[in-house]
Amino acid sequence: MISVLVVDDSVVVRRLIVDALGEAQGIQVVGTAANGLLAQAKIDQLKPDVVTMDIEMPEMDGIAAVRELRKRHAALPVIMFSTLSAAGASATLEALSAGATDYVTKPSNVGSVKESMEAVREQLVPKILALGGGRRKPAGSAGPPTRPAPAGMRPGAAPPRPGLPPTAPGRPPLSAAPPPPGRPSASRRAPGGRVDILAIGSSTGGPDALTKVLLGLPADLPVPVVITQHMPPVFTKMFAERLDRSTPLRVLEAGEGMELAAGTVYIAPGDRHLVFLRRGTATLTQLSGAPQENSCRPAVDVMFRSVASLYGASAFAAVLTGMGQDGRSGAKVLRDSGAEVLAQDEASSVVWGMPGAVVGAGLADEVLPLDRIAGALLNRVRVGRSPAVAR
Repeated sequence: MISVLVVDDSVVVRRLIVDALGEAQGIQVVGTAANGLLAQAKIDQLKPDVVTMDIEMPEMDGIAAVRELRKRHAALPVIMFSTLSAAGASATLEALSAGATDYVTKPSNVGSVKESMEAVREQLVPKILALGGGRRKPAGSAGPPTRPAPAGMRPGAAPPRPGLPPTAPGRPPLSAAPPPPGRPSASRRAPGGRVDILAIGSSTGGPDALTKVLLGLPADLPVPVVITQHMPPVFTKMFAERLDRSTPLRVLEAGEGMELAAGTVYIAPGDRHLVFLRRGTATLTQLSGAPQENSCRPAVDVMFRSVASLYGASAFAAVLTGMGQDGRSGAKVLRDSGAEVLAQDEASSVVWGMPGAVVGAGLADEVLPLDRIAGALLNRVRVGRSPAVAR
């Protein structure tokens, strides 16, 4: 059972969250608090597995509460409750920078309490289960905790026996399924060719992970970077502006018909898939309102397929921390087209859903901790370019 502490200054909202979670299997609300100051004492007393935290509260707001909380509870998952507005997006991104784990948006334009409860339940329950599920071992379980796989080795794979050479680093076993007709087999690819675009997908924990990756890339990066991060409208624009201010690269929320340029990052806007088209020698962005995939729009799979269709083996993709399996089928299309795919490792991921799905399907060329991903991306971009161009 995952225990949850609900922190919100509104009695109505506290009751809404408690009632919404009350019907969820495997989740138990163990307490509530009306502000961040009271929450500190409740956390020490109740030791919850997950905390939901409002942002605007008296005495101590949610952002200050998260900063204080991280001094004593570095790993406790905290899910912020935010309004779907520019002010709410800005405050939520500030809370994530302060150490919050994830966020949900408060229901808006709903007609009844029942609909509000359902909206909260749909957003919140999967996140609580994903973030809190690993914090308590099942009753009666025994044995030491599972250790994360070494970088470059597929998690769950047996270590090499003494006296035998290890599997080549960064080359997890490939799926046994044959490639589609007309597509080269991933196992027959010749990796190491020139890379002309970087494509990155992420979700839960992604804002912090993307910030760290982009901080490690230089302003004169000789290729464009395209990103799908699961975020609602308004949030993606604020996130792009924040990254543009804090990282060396130029960062934009992708708009319709933008020409991809080296040293520029394009983030898929909330509620639109990001795809691409060729016009002469230029590659242009397109925004699609096609149906959700993996319950997401934007979806990483949609972007990866589009990148594969235009760039093929000259693309390089990375799948970072996130819930679910968005990116897995797109990674297969990329691999079948000759591209390489990198996945974040389990130990450094907030949730090892998306990268874990890629690794589990045998589609990751390399599995690395977050602090090594920027270097790996930069090294691949440098291949096939003179040092003066790819320094």
